Amino acid sequence: MEIDIKQLAQAMKLIAEEKNLPEDVVQEIVESALAAAYKKDFGDREQEVRVAVNLATGESDVFINKVVVEEVLDPNFEISMADAKKIKKDAKPNDEVEQYVEIKTFGRVAAQTAKQVIMQRLREAEREVVMAEYEDKIGQIINGIVTRVEQRIVRVEIGKAQGIMPASEQSSSERYFVGQRLKVYLKDIEKGFRGPQLIVSRGSAELVRQLFEQEVPEMENGAVEMKAIAREAGVRTKLAVHSTVQGVDPVGTFVGGHGTRVNAVVSEIGEQEKIDIVTWDEDPATFIANALSPTKVAKVEIQSGEEKKAKIIVPEDQLSIAIGKGGQNVRLASKLTGYELDINANKESEKPEETEEKEPTDKPKKPEAVKKEKPKLKRKSELESDLLSAIDEHGE
Repeated sequence: MEIDIKQLAQAMKLIAEEKNLPEDVVQEIVESALAAAYKKDFGDREQEVRVAVNLATGESDVFINKVVVEEVLDPNFEISMADAKKIKKDAKPNDEVEQYVEIKTFGRVAAQTAKQVIMQRLREAEREVVMAEYEDKIGQIINGIVTRVEQRIVRVEIGKAQGIMPASEQSSSERYFVGQRLKVYLKDIEKGFRGPQLIVSRGSAELVRQLFEQEVPEMENGAVEMKAIAREAGVRTKLAVHSTVQGVDPVGTFVGGHGTRVNAVVSEIGEQEKIDIVTWDEDPATFIANALSPTKVAKVEIQSGEEKKAKIIVPEDQLSIAIGKGGQNVRLASKLTGYELDINANKESEKPEETEEKEPTDKPKKPEAVKKEKPKLKRKSELESDLLSAIDEHGE
């Protein structure tokens, strides 16, 4: 097997088209492969060799970097002063010059070496192209198609790149299948052995944020803004929103007429996930009370100190709502506000009711009233008896 330079030049153009690589990049890859092949067949691996390929004719020129010396001891690395002056008229000892070497073809070993180098460098070039194409898309929503579902990883095809969605970035309410089209959030690009891996997410809170940006045009012009977001993917999301324009209802803006805007987001992330939209406030206590929605908060006490802590007082019948299923509501409210929240039930409201119920039993008047009634009944019966006796006597 020998390298046909002319045939290789034609193949270079096809590779550039198939791999979506710039032609000059592919040419550079092939030239470096031919340089490695030359060192394998004719020279030394430590040599500095440059190969220039003419794409039109398929001809290749080989240049070897050599040091100018008075007496040549190693022709692979050194060149005489006389030969150097043919290349560079003002050459001096210890100067470096490139000596042209004519090569028409390469041997079998050199061809194999060139093939290995070309394949390796092509993969590296593809990775660089992917990095360049998607690096500026990190932090954005992109479209993908599920190509493979593994135990803990979902592989997603994004254009000519491959993305992976780890279990930590998946939504608990979703089930993925091959061929499924998804909107995913491009979280990062990792360099792996098989090339750059796009790390995508369906569980990120930023996915919800950007979906709302697509649905709420008022966010673009700054009339309303999303101050904070906390999410447990597939279960619940809380948004804190704020209006910069007087008279504009931020919550209503995000919900949309008949809930169209929030419903559009829910339909994308999954019907099982609930979205709470609350009003952001500069006052931490007010913001915390809003964040615990739909809980009716009685009191918020911001604790003093460097650590951001707050004690929340709620009516006892609101305690379970404030905490939420599995502590979900208070956990999301804590993430949303940035405060560690301690929920307590207010039992004082029940004490007056208990006192009112005990008051009648504590009064000693009731037994006295019962005792007074007995003599009255006795006197009445005596009168009736006397009256009956008088009637009987009269009748006789």
